[in-house]
Amino acid sequence: MSHDRYGHDVLSAPRAPRRPAAVAVAAEPGLVVEDVETGWVGAVLRVETSGGMRVVVLEDRRGRTRTFPLGPGFWVDGRPVILAAPAPTPRRIPRVTASGSVAVPEQRARVARASRIWVEGRHDAELVERIWGDDLRVEGVVVELLDGVDNLAAVLRAFSPGPIRRAGVLVDHLVPGSKESRLVAEALRHVGAEDVLVLGHPYVDVWQAVKPARVGLERWPDIPHGTDIKIGTLAALGWPHSDQADIASGWKRILGRVRDYRDLEPALLGRMEELIDFVTAVPE
Repeated sequence: MSHDRYGHDVLSAPRAPRRPAAVAVAAEPGLVVEDVETGWVGAVLRVETSGGMRVVVLEDRRGRTRTFPLGPGFWVDGRPVILAAPAPTPRRIPRVTASGSVAVPEQRARVARASRIWVEGRHDAELVERIWGDDLRVEGVVVELLDGVDNLAAVLRAFSPGPIRRAGVLVDHLVPGSKESRLVAEALRHVGAEDVLVLGHPYVDVWQAVKPARVGLERWPDIPHGTDIKIGTLAALGWPHSDQADIASGWKRILGRVRDYRDLEPALLGRMEELIDFVTAVPE
């Protein structure tokens, strides 16, 4: 049997080569395309809406522009394509810190400033860290403990505040006539008041600066005079309250329900923001 190199029908027309299938290509700026019908070659300038339809604007090498409907009928590198609008660039939503400030991306903590902020106790410091920790690290502000407002005068004397060494202090229950207000007034008599800012909130304990709804209450309970406010609060909540371990555990539960600044009372938020502004408004 001999091989018939002409096939079964020598009179049939030769088969046309198969055209490659068109593929979808995003009309990104700078992409060079050819309109098959007109032969116009140009780089994509933009995609826009004209007359209710999506079109692509092409610019040729002489700077002339023409507009074509998006879709089939184009070539890229000799292959048929279907031009499509590029995917929209996702809008970048800036990350915010727990205090509501715009977060500084990949910002390393700066070297600590000479200025300081003091708070009364550990729970105050932990709450400040939860909300303002990121901001304070960016600003290089260190928060230290007073271990009670009774120590304020001694702490300020040891710190020796000055024009580039400011002291900001956050005090619990700083209301007219309170023991705290008297201790603050006495402490400020021995230092330059222009280099020290003492602010306070009206709550007996910083626990009450957390909105009570975060622990399922309409309002924080009134604790009888002579009863430790933390123990009384835990008892009112029905949580264990017999010793220091219970107090620590109770505070951990409260703090764990604080997500950001919206879970704190404005009376604390405003004072803390003022203190940060005060200690950072210093020439470097």
